[in-house]
Amino acid sequence: MRSLVLFFLLVWGFSVGADAPKRSDTPVRAAFVMDARTGRYIGGYNEDVQTQPASLTKMMTLLLTFKALKSRKIKLSSKLRISKNAASQQPCKLGLKVGEKITVRNAILALVTKSANDVAVALGEFLAGGNENTFVYLMNKEARKLNMKSTVFVNPSGWKNPKQLTTARDMAKLARALVRNYSRYYHFFATKKFSYKKASIKNHNKLLGSRNGIVVDGIKTGYVAASGYNLAASAKKGKRRLIVVALGGETAKQRDIEVDRLLKKGFSRKRGRSMSEIIVLRNKKSSRKG
Repeated sequence: MRSLVLFFLLVWGFSVGADAPKRSDTPVRAAFVMDARTGRYIGGYNEDVQTQPASLTKMMTLLLTFKALKSRKIKLSSKLRISKNAASQQPCKLGLKVGEKITVRNAILALVTKSANDVAVALGEFLAGGNENTFVYLMNKEARKLNMKSTVFVNPSGWKNPKQLTTARDMAKLARALVRNYSRYYHFFATKKFSYKKASIKNHNKLLGSRNGIVVDGIKTGYVAASGYNLAASAKKGKRRLIVVALGGETAKQRDIEVDRLLKKGFSRKRGRSMSEIIVLRNKKSSRKG
């Protein structure tokens, strides 16, 4: 009986907002697996439960950056100035001083690898004529275009804020847009190491690379205490590409193990099944343990 109840909770999700679910026996609070080509839902659990996106927010900041590059409003060589507001952001940050400049290319790499909050705000200000609030408006406008119905952005960095909310489903939509609409710039997400001012900065995404024929080449990690450890990952195997979003891991390692597991199950899943093999397999295991 317990396994049956857990099954329906995982399939249909919990209530949204402040009454977020407590930890269950799932490794992360919410997960969503998507076919990147079709956008089709493959599997997951609690995919519509809202939580803080943390630095997954920077995916939208980067999307708007790529959009400006694609339309030639800016160049990779363009330089943005660090304002007092940007320099005052909380860590994690690159530690740039007021008035200092950084190229768009290096700004992108700083977000992808170090997840620098100061650079995220500087990019937002640069793209919105110096006004962070205007950029936040553009972030939410773009989210509506992508049908991210349960997402609200309040800053470009993902710094903790109870009003900044998203879901695993919405983050998968954002990741898919980055993969499909901005393929010219998507390669930045595969950067494992970034050198800046004699410092070597490693990417927080430890899943990058190839294992068992699956190549993970992006996208973004995130953490705030209110949500736990988050990850949006994109991977390919042969001609197929999957997107997996995992939100609310208790540790980064736990989150990574679950994303790796979901990718393996997603790629091994037979096409055309209406019910998620991932959920079914999970609940079979739960039944055996019970």
